[in-house]
Amino acid sequence: MTEKDKQTEEKIFEAATAVFIEKGMAGTRMQEIADRAGINKSLLHYYFRTKERLFTAVYEVIVRQLFQKIAPMFEKKLTLENKIRLFVSEHMSFLQQNPRLVPFFLNEINRNPKIVKSFIEKLEIDKFWDSLNLLHKEELVRYSITRENIPQLITSIFALSGFPFMAKELIVCVFEKTGYDFDNYIEQRKEYVADFVINAIKNNTIG
Repeated sequence: MTEKDKQTEEKIFEAATAVFIEKGMAGTRMQEIADRAGINKSLLHYYFRTKERLFTAVYEVIVRQLFQKIAPMFEKKLTLENKIRLFVSEHMSFLQQNPRLVPFFLNEINRNPKIVKSFIEKLEIDKFWDSLNLLHKEELVRYSITRENIPQLITSIFALSGFPFMAKELIVCVFEKTGYDFDNYIEQRKEYVADFVINAIKNNTIG
């Protein structure tokens, strides 16, 4: 691939990512992506053939970026509690920078679950548990966290940290009269969610 081809692909990918996140798969037109990338539609089809193919590529990259940001935390030499705090903080910071990702993910998962399933199958989920168990075996036993209930813990964290971005407009509307600023609310929530989850595992109420 020439340098010019690489630059063109990057422009297309950047434009497609912005449009897909804004309008979803169904609401996006290839012409709009081409216009935003500053190229003609024929060139767009030359590089990515179909909207479905381009969307799949964009979706997989976004999911991979999230996992790549989160996964290294579990290798750090921290206690399980501190890893939970770091996980919550990094996850919510990522969503702060990309606030439309939560509704985008949920809408597209509901629209076409096969996209997510095909990508998740490529991830080595068992290795995640094995690594966690190797580094934190005593803590996992103490908190009664097992391979069977770890999905409850993970989905609880994602739900508690992701919901504010799904319901941002509602939260802003409800709390604006109390002087709550959304960004300050999110900063406070990072600590609140971490405390909530840690207290839950200490009291063995996760699963």
